[in-house]
Amino acid sequence: QVHLVESGGGLVQAGGSLRLSCAASGRTSSTYRMGWFRQAPGKEREFVAAINWSGGYTYYADSVKGRFTIARDNTKNTAYLQMNALKPEDTAVYYCAADPTGSDWLRGSWGQGTQVTVSS
Repeated sequence: QVHLVESGGGLVQAGGSLRLSCAASGRTSSTYRMGWFRQAPGKEREFVAAINWSGGYTYYADSVKGRFTIARDNTKNTAYLQMNALKPEDTAVYYCAADPTGSDWLRGSWGQGTQVTVSS
């Protein structure tokens, strides 16, 4: 089992930036794909971004393309989400996930989440 801990959330004004980090420990593997999801109050959890094991392939939700960048440092067992040009609708709890299967996030590990609040 992989243990994930997110950090870097906080309160920021619209147009600002934040960088989230996701530190992995336990049975870590650089072959896991890593991803970020978010859940706003009263809404379902939604996909934000993901990165493959090498970092050579990334994909994003349409709502964050061009504003968010996902990256990973396998030497530090850490994934990152750089969020720029933040909007109030980006307000949510952000969760990190590690998927060893490559095809099913629900079979992976999840962090406890970090709150991101964007004020208008």
